[in-house]
Amino acid sequence: MNDVRTRLLVVDDDPSIRAMLREYLEGHGFAVAEAGNGAQMREHMQAAVPHAVLLDVALPGEDGLVLARFLREHYDLGLIMVTASAEVVDRVVGLELGADDYVTKPFDLRELLARLKSVLRRVQARQPPKATAEVHGQQQQQPQSPSQQQSEVARLQRFGRCEVDLEAHRMFDVDGAEVTLTPMEYQLLAAFLANPNRVLTRDQLLLRTRNREWEPFDRSIDIRIGRLRRKVEPDPDGDPRCIRTVRNAGYMYVPNGK
Repeated sequence: MNDVRTRLLVVDDDPSIRAMLREYLEGHGFAVAEAGNGAQMREHMQAAVPHAVLLDVALPGEDGLVLARFLREHYDLGLIMVTASAEVVDRVVGLELGADDYVTKPFDLRELLARLKSVLRRVQARQPPKATAEVHGQQQQQPQSPSQQQSEVARLQRFGRCEVDLEAHRMFDVDGAEVTLTPMEYQLLAAFLANPNRVLTRDQLLLRTRNREWEPFDRSIDIRIGRLRRKVEPDPDGDPRCIRTVRNAGYMYVPNGK
């Protein structure tokens, strides 16, 4: 995916770091833009949405966590947090806000490039196919085939006490009210729905949702599973029936919840 049309935005208040990343990544075929703060980042986003953003946490004015929330609420792109902080709590907060990966300064440029390519592949895989085609400069809805009509029904799937719209990335409770999902919670739902009655390890879940391997003492998956359970389990205060813990193995989605 590293061709000249793959656009990146580096958001960092240190000009030397921006220049270094720009030189290195442009040398690998990326088109790189720079921003020194949140205001400049928003200007770039309005002009042209990049495929991925490398976002520093410690920024003047709006910090990187605030900007990460903004990006996730408005755009579907790759998001890598780049920061000097090695605290686990900072990493968990960044991932909870929707970051696809988290790199600590000082970083190895080759490792950053590998993580960036991995994130870009994940973004490409999670984007739904377009349902429209351009005809004479306008978008025209294509007739649906029988298989497409079936997919309209298949995109709505029951998960515990909720219903998930796989195409819209939305979830609704039994009364039809929308249940708020973070990007990672949705990706966990999608991973479980694709693997019913199958044990998924923490490493597999991280690879499916964030394209990175599980590290010892990394409890980010456990935290998100706990929050997801409170939203989907028939009895949130009782024993989990839909997302079950498999001792020394991982988690398993049980569709019937029995």
